[in-house]
Amino acid sequence: MTCRPQYVQECKCPDEVMNCIRETLGECLLEMELRERMDGMPRRVLYRDLWIRLKRDGFLKLVDRLMEIDFLHFHVMSGNDDGDVVTLNLHCSLFREAGAGHRLGVTLSIPIPKDDLVFPSLSGRIPGTEYSEREMREMLGIHFEGLQNTDLLFLPENWDEEIKPWRRDETGPAPENIRELS
Repeated sequence: MTCRPQYVQECKCPDEVMNCIRETLGECLLEMELRERMDGMPRRVLYRDLWIRLKRDGFLKLVDRLMEIDFLHFHVMSGNDDGDVVTLNLHCSLFREAGAGHRLGVTLSIPIPKDDLVFPSLSGRIPGTEYSEREMREMLGIHFEGLQNTDLLFLPENWDEEIKPWRRDETGPAPENIRELS
C-alpha cells in the first residue's frame, strides 16, 4: 500500500485547473496552452504541461491560487532577453505524487519591461526559489523585491555587476569579451 498526502486525492483535471487560472487572472492572462506528453506503447498520456503567459500584476495572485489547489512544487527559473522585455519563466508542477498521467507541469512565463526590471520574490512563500532568483538577478538584471541574499552565485566576486551575461543589449558583455567555444 502506498501512503500519499491527503491533497493528492483531490487531483483536478487540467480543464478544471485552466478554468481556475482564467478566473483568477482575468485580464492578466495573456495566453495559455496545454501540451500532452505521450508514453511509448501503448500510447497514453504520461504527463501534461501547462504553459501560462501572464502579466506581472497577476503573478502573486496566481501563485497563491495554485498553492490552494495543490502543493506547488518549484523546479527552476529560466529567462531570456526578448528585445524590449526580459521573459522570466518559472517551471513548477502540481499533483506530482498523483501518479502517471496526473502530474501537471506548470510554466509561468512573465514578460518584464527592461525599463522596470522589478519582480516580487517568492522566497518567502517557496524558500527553494532563492537560488534561481539570485541567478536571474546576476545574469539578466531582474531585481526581486524581498530577496534577502543578493550575493553573486555563479560569477566571481570581483565581477562588474553592471554587466549581465545573458542580456543581448548594452548591459550584456562587450563583443570583444566574448570567446567562441566552437
